Amino acid sequence: MSALPSAATALTVKLLIDGRFVESRSTQWRDVINPATQEVLARVPFATQDEVDQAVAAAQRAFKTWRKTAIGARARIFLKYQQLIRENMKELAAILTAEQGKTLADAEGDVFRGLEVVEHAAGIGNLQLGELANNVAGGVDTYTLLQPLGVCAGITPFNFPAMIPLWMFPMAIACGNTFVLKPSEQDPMVTMRLCELALEAGIPPGVLNVVHGGEDVVNALCDHPDIKAISFVGSTRVGTHVYQRATLAGKRAQCMMGAKNHAIVLPDANKEQTLNAIAGAAFGAAGQRCMALSVVVLVGEAQQWVPELVAKAKTLKIGAGTEAGVDVGPLVSCAAHERVVGLIERGVADGATLELDGRNPQVPGFEKGHFVGPTIFSGAKPGMSIYDQEVFGPVLALAAAADIDEAIAFINANPNGNGTAIFTQSGAAARRFQEDIDVGQIGINVPIPVPVPIFSFSGSRASKLGDLGPYGKQVVLFYTQTKTVTARWFDDSTVAHGVNTTISLK
Repeated sequence: MSALPSAATALTVKLLIDGRFVESRSTQWRDVINPATQEVLARVPFATQDEVDQAVAAAQRAFKTWRKTAIGARARIFLKYQQLIRENMKELAAILTAEQGKTLADAEGDVFRGLEVVEHAAGIGNLQLGELANNVAGGVDTYTLLQPLGVCAGITPFNFPAMIPLWMFPMAIACGNTFVLKPSEQDPMVTMRLCELALEAGIPPGVLNVVHGGEDVVNALCDHPDIKAISFVGSTRVGTHVYQRATLAGKRAQCMMGAKNHAIVLPDANKEQTLNAIAGAAFGAAGQRCMALSVVVLVGEAQQWVPELVAKAKTLKIGAGTEAGVDVGPLVSCAAHERVVGLIERGVADGATLELDGRNPQVPGFEKGHFVGPTIFSGAKPGMSIYDQEVFGPVLALAAAADIDEAIAFINANPNGNGTAIFTQSGAAARRFQEDIDVGQIGINVPIPVPVPIFSFSGSRASKLGDLGPYGKQVVLFYTQTKTVTARWFDDSTVAHGVNTTISLK
């Protein structure tokens, strides 16, 4: 799957089982469609229960030897893998743009943020260290081992088909586990190309497996007795279902879910930099980011900036992701387009003021594309659909607050806690914000505060289920089990103390 298909021939997306790309025997298939042109790029199968079982069985067999593979040998595979990703960056971005709709520049960013996690996985030797305490009692040492769990699984969304799979399987595999991945059925092609490169880098047969499908495949992974842990990124509805079903089956689960990301703009903020940041974070990737900036709370005199923000949004170019200079590409599907347009209509009906209407933009040459342009509402408040729901489109809601206290209280009242930001030149205000805000990821003059891999993605409240994040040090704990060893060794000179019937160590 190293090249895009012609309009006349559509590929069939394969399963990856035990090191081989195989044709599914499923009778249920879905078209992978270019959202800008409606061209059918490929057909993806919904794997059968038997195929899911085969993938898990292959991972279970491979685990017996992979878990014993030296840490240095595992790390060297990921050193090779990051090199292959860099060498194939343009091709990966082109595939991603064709099936998902992102601009080429944004598609490269998608791949690059995943590449950073691959680089992190290559340093697994520094992350998988245990602890040791010498002489906790006479001649007794205690130490911990971080050992792999077994077969793990990942379920990934359509909006980051390169980055999020690369959040998951590299770290799990680097820790000594084997993996079964279920990509989004809407845009699986770039994920499969990344899997090809992973095998080329040296990942052994059965260590990485891929099945495709919808709810039935998700449930099969959650229920399978040989899967020990599941990582999920996607909607709140599905994430809650995955978490409940997986934990009921005795598995570890981490679910990164829905969001409603707010930013506060104080009057002392750098106006030009702030307006640029808001426009990019609200409308980039057509708003289809879990960390998209979807609500801005304008404080005091900053409420007068609305016309300038609208003017900034109007400068963004709408078009197919392959065109030069495009800022906002199409939404991923017809269903996504209908949902976003419907929410804009409901925003008007609920009484929000439509400052900029992005419906029905004219994109010459791509009349069939699922396009919505930058859209801005003012007067947004709880109870309005445009505020309460995650739009997942290029729609920005503006709210007003008299001061920073009111703005912080407004954000904390929202059930989601994925990301937030403040724009100010006041260190005191920024510090107060980071202390008092109840959100997992905070930006200070940074609109999308996704941390680099040496830290961990740390959404909170209704945006996350599970205690540990999907990369960084936290994910090493998620993908390993801790064993604590207490050891005493005797030699011929050791003095015997007789029978000890207490629990103490002497």
